[in-house]
Amino acid sequence: MSIEEKQKIKEHYYTEAIRYMNNAKETLKKAGKDGDFYEDRKYVRTATGTAYNGVLIALDGYLLIKGVERKKGRKSIEYYQKSLSEIDKKLLKYLNSAYDTLHLSGYYDGNLSVKVILSGFEVAYEIINKIKTK
Repeated sequence: MSIEEKQKIKEHYYTEAIRYMNNAKETLKKAGKDGDFYEDRKYVRTATGTAYNGVLIALDGYLLIKGVERKKGRKSIEYYQKSLSEIDKKLLKYLNSAYDTLHLSGYYDGNLSVKVILSGFEVAYEIINKIKTK
């Protein structure tokens, strides 16, 4: 893969991941806040699910650039964990944190804690920005 091809892949996946994060932030605003908690679980779940999908999009681009063979069909968390464990253990830690915070706690459990949700968004941006620099 040429440098130009890698750069195009980076730009495409980074831009798409940021688009998802921007949509997630807009959705999260609709949740409203009451002190340290969001008020509307539906918007929190939607926002965290969207942010997590942004992370996966960025990781797809990263793995593509690293030459990891694309898996056909639906990818599981185990696919991403196994792939990253062989390439970048630090990025794997970020992925595990995003998975726990955004996907499980935010999306599935509907955690309304502002601190928890914002920490998940911070981890998502860490992953996306790390990929931008690769």
